[in-house]
Amino acid sequence: MGHAHHSSNMRRVIIALVLTGTFMIVEVIGGLLSGSLALLADAGHMLTDTMALALAAVAFKVSKRPADTRLTYGYQRFQILAAFVNGLSLLLIVGWILYEAIQRFITPENVMGPTMLVVASAGLVINIIAFVVLHGGDRENLNIRGAALHVAGDLLGSVAAIVAAVIIIYTGWMQIDPILSVAVAILILKSAWVLVKRSAHVLLEGAPEWLDIEAMQRHLVERIPEVVSIHHVHVWGMTPQDLMLTMHVQIDSEPGNPTDVIRQVKEQLSEEYGIGHSTIEIETVDCADHP
Repeated sequence: MGHAHHSSNMRRVIIALVLTGTFMIVEVIGGLLSGSLALLADAGHMLTDTMALALAAVAFKVSKRPADTRLTYGYQRFQILAAFVNGLSLLLIVGWILYEAIQRFITPENVMGPTMLVVASAGLVINIIAFVVLHGGDRENLNIRGAALHVAGDLLGSVAAIVAAVIIIYTGWMQIDPILSVAVAILILKSAWVLVKRSAHVLLEGAPEWLDIEAMQRHLVERIPEVVSIHHVHVWGMTPQDLMLTMHVQIDSEPGNPTDVIRQVKEQLSEEYGIGHSTIEIETVDCADHP
């Protein structure tokens, strides 16, 4: 089931890559011909998207490699690294759009509204298709999430360009082009920051945000009679879905069968918290790691 889900995610990314990369060329030409910053900003974003989607596809391919003696946990975290890089690239694009918009405010440029409208409308259709394809994938996968956010930013860019084109055609107000470009940049900024924050948290081996470690410790002590205390708990994820844990478990000095205690702890961790890989150190006296 996991392999099928993985293959489906990769296939969705490749489809979005082909759609985005092909239309990017059209949008660059349209932006240059019309003189629209909104189109050029979206084209620049689509260039980053093309690279980001290619990186995401490579990440899915690499993450399937089995663990080896150099990377004993395997290559799954390459997906998280790709998501982090995608988030940073979005932040760079936001900076570029804001800089160009300021220049347009200082020195307004004429924009060909009809050409801009045709190209932006075609871009909207392409971006909707790409977003639907990606949105149907695993929404908890940060790699898919990062790719979808890139395409969502393009989609918003296309909408802004259409609105700007209509206003320019009917009013001749050229400043609407950089104004809407800034609005789109702000929306992209929020999504990009969330993506960078979440992927960085995983890369820094932070505990899942939803997990209350102290409550988990109390739960295990209450559910397993032989357990006296739990300490030195470390929880992290190779991805947000693949959690790992190490902990020290102090038990009665006459526990009977320590292996049975380990089994019970592992069962509770798996069933109650979705932690499939855990390493439990059993102690019958004070922890040797305590000063």
